[in-house]
Amino acid sequence: MRTARTAVVGGVTAALAAAGLVAGLTVGLRPGPAEPVATAAEPAAAVALAAPAAPVTGDCAERTVAPSSALTGRKVQDIKARGTLVVGVDQNSFNWGYRNPQTGKIEGFDIDLARAVAKAVLGNPDSITYRTVTTPKRIEAIRTGQVDLIVRTMTINCERWNDISFSAPYFVNGQRLVVPRSDQSRTVAEALRGKRACAAQASSSDTELKKPEYGTSSVTLVENQLDCLVLMQLGKVDSALTDGSLAAAQVAQDPTARMVDENLGSTRMGIGMKHEDTDLQAVVNQVLQDYRASGEWQASYDRWLAKSMGASSAPYLP
Repeated sequence: MRTARTAVVGGVTAALAAAGLVAGLTVGLRPGPAEPVATAAEPAAAVALAAPAAPVTGDCAERTVAPSSALTGRKVQDIKARGTLVVGVDQNSFNWGYRNPQTGKIEGFDIDLARAVAKAVLGNPDSITYRTVTTPKRIEAIRTGQVDLIVRTMTINCERWNDISFSAPYFVNGQRLVVPRSDQSRTVAEALRGKRACAAQASSSDTELKKPEYGTSSVTLVENQLDCLVLMQLGKVDSALTDGSLAAAQVAQDPTARMVDENLGSTRMGIGMKHEDTDLQAVVNQVLQDYRASGEWQASYDRWLAKSMGASSAPYLP
């Protein structure tokens, strides 16, 4: 069966936010400080090579530079001279990167982590300029210098390593399928067969849904994973495939949705940066290492994610 693939241009969530179709949905991200909250953490960074000269293959989850607290490198000095760390973030991922409708501030697990980097580089966690970046534009934003780094639930894989570099991983993830509670499918294949699926364009889920064994009747691609939940609420698609962390956030927002029990694979999330910014990569890896050791990763997890994902005391496991 040939699967039809369509793209939704623009954002579904932004257009429908005023109607309140997604609980807790916020839009209109502006540069500015986030609410002071706990921060995120990470496993000990592995020593590896800097920018690859040839296509990268194999297991790339730990391919990064060694951690360092030195602030003398070219990229770090540029950031210090500017006085602000420019970070690409999401604004629609509940508990990860979203604007709190009560406070108007951008917050979440990934935002805590970005603030920790800003504090290490500039001495002030509020010295951040947030820039909204959609899923398919993450790599472009890094390569063209629109942002210093991306902190946006980004999966580390070898294909992306050919374009950008990553920090050491700070979270282990898988992919989960979100369906209406009325759908009693027990496996992902059962829930997808002959149905209309949705995923964020250029995401790991987009790649997963290209596999012919699922037998979907159509795949709708959107700029942000939360758009899939809105389309499912509107009856335009039957399911939404995304990272397990984001799937849990979708279900936390919509009590009429559930996750299919099956977990697809195991992936790791990292912070994306330019290949040549090895000094910034080293500082970020030091931040992540210290963040785990200090207990701040755990504090951030407990604040933002424990309620929807369950308790965890692992260094970066959900």
